[in-house]
Amino acid sequence: MTADAHTRFTKSAGWLDWYADPTTPAFQLPAGAVDAHCHVFGPGDRFPYAPERKYTPCDASEEQLFALRDHLGLARNVIVQATCHGADNRAMVHAVRAAGGRARGIATVRPDVTDTELRALDEAGVRGVRFNFLKRLADAAPKDDLAAIAAKIAPLGWHIVIYFEAADLPELEDFFATLPTTLVVDHMGRPDVGRPVDGPEFSRFLRFTERTGAWVKVSCPERLSVTGPVALDGERNAYTDVVPFARRVVEEFPDQVLWGTDWPHPNLTDHMPDDGLLVDHIPHIATTAELQRKLLVGNPMRLYWPDEKS
Repeated sequence: MTADAHTRFTKSAGWLDWYADPTTPAFQLPAGAVDAHCHVFGPGDRFPYAPERKYTPCDASEEQLFALRDHLGLARNVIVQATCHGADNRAMVHAVRAAGGRARGIATVRPDVTDTELRALDEAGVRGVRFNFLKRLADAAPKDDLAAIAAKIAPLGWHIVIYFEAADLPELEDFFATLPTTLVVDHMGRPDVGRPVDGPEFSRFLRFTERTGAWVKVSCPERLSVTGPVALDGERNAYTDVVPFARRVVEEFPDQVLWGTDWPHPNLTDHMPDDGLLVDHIPHIATTAELQRKLLVGNPMRLYWPDEKS
């Protein structure tokens, strides 16, 4: 059931809308490049936001997402269910279907989800679920509930996307290691880039990745950076303090890394990134054509479209 035509939602105070006129990237993406982390919001009068949401965003439709895809030179998207929609996956599923095979989805489900519901999501193009451990974005779920969800999706060959703060990894990593599916970590586990890249906190994350075989999204420098979107010496090289962390992951785990825009960049408070500049960040973290092709084409195709040649 869609929302009543008169349903209206008021954005959270201070909400920053997505960048409406992104620049054209200087970096030419390899053919078949995948944006492996992005969202759709509503539109709220068609796909209403969840009553239990922690924020109310601006609308960000599938049509606008696909226009950005084409503008940046991307070929495909992986659309991640937004927390503002809760476990109502209709907006995400509609966008995946509308992409005509050029998108996959990551859902949010509850422990009582049925096998029939999961099969329907799988048929629509969903290939995983997301577990969000950021308390400011989602209510904490008992680990028994998450384990139950993991057991239900494992027969489908889906993976689990995990989103957490670096400081929380010590208390979570043993639980993560028990999950019976492939793991995909959002945004490098949100490292503190003010600390040394070879320090104990990030080294722990790297060893966790090595031990579990987790995939890692080297995405969202705009969320992690302290220096911000300042381009130095006229070069399109912003978020320079994030580069050593992302480059380290790409070089240590070249076959386990993914990249995404995170469009429309929910819950940012200080600035809204230019998506063209985010694309131009890529050659600074994946410094060779081979690494770039793995990051943008080979790896996401292997994870999300394994039956197609990249």
